[in-house]
Amino acid sequence: MKPLRIALIPLLGLALTGPAQASTTHSPAVVVSKMTGPGSVSATDTAWQVKATDLGVMWDNGRGEILAAFGDTFGASWQPPGANGDDWRSQVLLRSTDRNLADGMSFSSAATDRPGHAKELIPSRKVDGDEITVIPTAGVSVGTRQYLAYMSVRHWGEPGYWDTNYSAIAYSDDNGQTWVTGGGPRWDNPGGADHFQMAAFVRRDGHVYMFGTPNGRQGAAYLARVPEASVLTKSAYQYWTGSAWRSGADTLAAPIVAAPVSELSVQFNAHTGKWLMTYLKGSDVVLRSASAPTGPWSGPAVVASFADFPGLYGGYMHPWSSGPDLYLALSQWTPYNVYLIRVQLNPDGTIANPNLVRDPSFERQATNTVAAPWKVRGNGGVDQGTWAFTADRNAFVRYNRGWHDIYQTVQVTPHTDYTLTGWLRTSPDNDNGFFGVRAPGGAPFAELNFRALGGWTKRTVTFNSGNRGSIEVFAGIWTDNGDMWLQLDDFALVKS
Repeated sequence: MKPLRIALIPLLGLALTGPAQASTTHSPAVVVSKMTGPGSVSATDTAWQVKATDLGVMWDNGRGEILAAFGDTFGASWQPPGANGDDWRSQVLLRSTDRNLADGMSFSSAATDRPGHAKELIPSRKVDGDEITVIPTAGVSVGTRQYLAYMSVRHWGEPGYWDTNYSAIAYSDDNGQTWVTGGGPRWDNPGGADHFQMAAFVRRDGHVYMFGTPNGRQGAAYLARVPEASVLTKSAYQYWTGSAWRSGADTLAAPIVAAPVSELSVQFNAHTGKWLMTYLKGSDVVLRSASAPTGPWSGPAVVASFADFPGLYGGYMHPWSSGPDLYLALSQWTPYNVYLIRVQLNPDGTIANPNLVRDPSFERQATNTVAAPWKVRGNGGVDQGTWAFTADRNAFVRYNRGWHDIYQTVQVTPHTDYTLTGWLRTSPDNDNGFFGVRAPGGAPFAELNFRALGGWTKRTVTFNSGNRGSIEVFAGIWTDNGDMWLQLDDFALVKS
């Protein structure tokens, strides 16, 4: 048989092009690393033939590992943007023991069907109008058993709309290598309005809490719970009515968060002592908190804006986030892969210490010419293609002689420690690149010098602001030895 090739309608993404218009809110999140695909920390494209994928639903397996379930996955022939290519698997599972998330998230193994190839966990018919795919939405462990919530998708409609046949829970007793789908609970969706077609799991106080949303991105969030020993028994589930827990039909459930809510992730966070919820709200990934799973939930705070991460979705919290650092798996339609991002939290669950760089990923640049808040000295511009580190755009400088750089003035607090990060890539002949900070219009006081960078490479500079109230972040090259170029993307400046 010929390899299966498809070009999926955006499965959980927003296949939009051009400058982002839906949201102009600043993104406090910092890009930490690429989790999947070419250039990822674990090179998943060569390690397990996971070249393009999305989601990254994560849970602790109870044995010192994180299990991460990804959605529709493609192999060698995939080309950005979006879901396309051969070796289509409706979902795959990777495992991680990495506890040092500050430098990215690595994977140590996968559920495989042959060496070096991540397997499809749950078969799907791959027939549009019947069952086009089966998507994982949540995972949780109880003892040595792993549970995976999934939805059977009948048809992908316009971006943000899709039809499901049902949702269900599978289980695995061999750490995710094989999954049993029969005999567990199932929530059928004949009328398209069932409350629990996508899920988020939290195990706490003897129960597994299941937060649910309908198919698509237009519904509210609902809540159920089940004794942890009875996850596979549907009659054991109780639904929160707004005032009490009731057994029976899930139509008893009342909204705990108003629409629109999609791609939910929920956890109890030890640092804040609160329940945290992240989800896609319109065009942004947002964060809310509550003292109890039933709420009331705080107002939404933007974690990542569509304007800085066009085509974003998902935003699944890493269970081992600790202290003030909250890490999330963020999907982007371009290049249809998953990135680890970070925000920091105050003790009350609100977002602290945001990224101070405006337009950090150059996605708000409407043309090929560098515009505010960025400036260019010498010859440079904005690339609009599929070779950026994230999404659609990156900045560049290029010439055959002299100094060329991209820079931005940022307000800082005097006598404060800061960390600057950015993603850089150069021509093979680059011999004199610089990345750092300087006084506005003045000389650098903290910088790194680098030569050729073969691929997108993270660079970090730490410094104290001294008596300065503003600084310039910059990246540039001297090009006195022939034609050279430097690309830059995803800058971040945060207090250390």
